[in-house]
Amino acid sequence: MIARPFYLNKLIRAMGNGFPKVITGVRRCGKSYLLENIFVSYLTEHGTPKKNIIVIALDDASNAKYRDPLNLLDHVIELTEGDDAHYVILDEIQEVYSIVNPELTEGKHVKAKGSDEDIVSFVDVVLALSRRKNLDVYVTGSNSRMLSSDVVTQFRDKATNIAMAPLSFSEFHAYSKQSEERDYAEFALHGGMPLAVLKDKLDKEEYLKSLFQTTYFKDVLEHHHFRRSEVLEEVCNAASQTIGQLQNAEKLANRLRSTHHIEVTKETVSDYLDAFVDAFLLRKAERYDLKGGAMIGGSRKYYFADPGLRNARLSFSFPDQGQIMENIIFNELIYHGYSVSVGSFDSIEKTAEGTSVRKTNEVDFLAVLGGESIYIQSCYSMADAETISRESRPFDLLRDARRKVIVVKDSVARSKTASGYEIVGVTEFLLGL
Repeated sequence: MIARPFYLNKLIRAMGNGFPKVITGVRRCGKSYLLENIFVSYLTEHGTPKKNIIVIALDDASNAKYRDPLNLLDHVIELTEGDDAHYVILDEIQEVYSIVNPELTEGKHVKAKGSDEDIVSFVDVVLALSRRKNLDVYVTGSNSRMLSSDVVTQFRDKATNIAMAPLSFSEFHAYSKQSEERDYAEFALHGGMPLAVLKDKLDKEEYLKSLFQTTYFKDVLEHHHFRRSEVLEEVCNAASQTIGQLQNAEKLANRLRSTHHIEVTKETVSDYLDAFVDAFLLRKAERYDLKGGAMIGGSRKYYFADPGLRNARLSFSFPDQGQIMENIIFNELIYHGYSVSVGSFDSIEKTAEGTSVRKTNEVDFLAVLGGESIYIQSCYSMADAETISRESRPFDLLRDARRKVIVVKDSVARSKTASGYEIVGVTEFLLGL
């Protein structure tokens, strides 16, 4: 069993808080396993009788009758009668359909249509159960009809959301227990999707590639009613090839027209990118004006939720290690709770001819957590003084008090530049957050 202590501890801290716990994340990242195996094991090991743990997998045909919301409500109440504390786990909650309020249909359970207003939905059931003093409720949900982001939207501020991701590098290394360098090389290639981690190399790659066709593309196309599957695939390919580069929908649309002769509008590209973000497959990092103190609209960076998925999309044939390292650093920062944006600022500089010109400068990441702010540059190699100078230049121009770190792929002893900027190897940085 791959332990996920980070997420287990989140569940433990949320126990008994009076709200349903909604577990979200990209498909196949281990949400169901977290609840039904890891969390259930924790409960039983700490004295909860098995009869007081109710697990209902709503995508199981044997539970089809509980997809009616009131049938589900009655069933759970019947199973949890008395004063004993019970833990209720409802997996794939989106399988529960909405019905018209039976008060309007002479007590009959009539499946609701989109135009019906007075309905009973899975949200009503989960909230009703969570109000019962002896119940603690946990739910997951994501498929083509309702992505995880939709489940969160449905509950608004009435639930505790626990956002889950594939294994971070620190989780992967804790499981693998090989050398840091060996684990980093494997993680940078195949990533941390739990089922992939447990497979042999060829099986890993086939599994990761198949996820797009059998799961992600299918879900997004059906959920958003997109018609142009070829555009969806090419937008995903473009995002895979350009992680760590500033992008916008218009730029990607032009790329598709010029390189693939696909006529597509920037609005369509924007919709497809947003759909991948909604499905937790992609994450976006907005630009932040480091001197003006405000977000900058327009271009942003996109990163994959898992480096193995990114590589799989390109058939493991586009191994830009600098891009992948930047993606891994971004994911690890998010995993540890940092708010991450792309740092940007303008400077006025003199040309060789003495003319003043405005230049836009970039810091790969501004990472903020609590009272800590860090500037981070991701640099695959710093083999010469010219590279060190180029990577340090934005820090020189900023001259503020924030901590400044250059992360390098090389296995180096932690050191500082002449200007006081930290230089640290990538595995030490990832494991030291």
